[in-house]
Amino acid sequence: MTESDAWVPEGVDITVPNAARIYDYALGGVHNFAVDREFWDNALKVFPTAGLVGRANRAFLGRAVRRLAQQGIRQFLDIGSGIPTVGNVHEMAQGVDPSSKIMYVDIDPIAVEQSRSLLTGNPRARAVRGDLRDPESILFNPAVLDFLDFAEPVAVLTVAVLHFLPDSDDPGSIIKRIGDTLARGSHLVVSHAGPERTPESQAGLKAAIKLYEKTPTPVVMRTRSEIAALVETAFELVPPGVVIANEWHPDPEEDEVPPQPTALVAVGRKP
Repeated sequence: MTESDAWVPEGVDITVPNAARIYDYALGGVHNFAVDREFWDNALKVFPTAGLVGRANRAFLGRAVRRLAQQGIRQFLDIGSGIPTVGNVHEMAQGVDPSSKIMYVDIDPIAVEQSRSLLTGNPRARAVRGDLRDPESILFNPAVLDFLDFAEPVAVLTVAVLHFLPDSDDPGSIIKRIGDTLARGSHLVVSHAGPERTPESQAGLKAAIKLYEKTPTPVVMRTRSEIAALVETAFELVPPGVVIANEWHPDPEEDEVPPQPTALVAVGRKP
């Protein structure tokens, strides 16, 4: 991939690192630019376990999607999806039931364009541009309404995205507005950056977060109780509650990743 690829949408500044493309690179994807790769390499220098956090987070996403699909959920709305690269949602859900529908949503036009390209030939997976800070613009987007049936349960995925919303954006209100739109039996899947446990690792994490202040999406860490409060604005936490990613229904067949306290996760169900 070169920095002059013709698919870059007009007006996109590829000299500024972007969270979706950084995550793509961290997971081994190829839909990123030099600025994104440089950012991630610098993050690893100050927080060497960042790659393990990404792997633990992605493994949790796969387990959550498969588990919900096995429980009968056939519609997935992935908000802040980034680029559906390694371990993507549609492969996980459709691996359980090929009829599953997945709508990817991201604020980054490059992520959306790349998603659409990657999804060519899969009529049950689509991508649209949307901003989590304005959930109604996603939930009532004609393209979303034409694809998903909100009279039936939907799994809304907010994986590694809520920590990009500061308290001033009122993320609790956003979650509530999403929950109010969904049918009973719908689910919310969350992963979120949390504090490290040792002073040394905490210092590295804070240094990595400092780097994100140079991007359009600074990171806000939240505690387990704060994450639980966000989920519980509209959903009931399902066991085991808010835990580190490795502890959420671990799969013994997965490649083992050492516990990563920074990767906090939870799943909620609308009663």
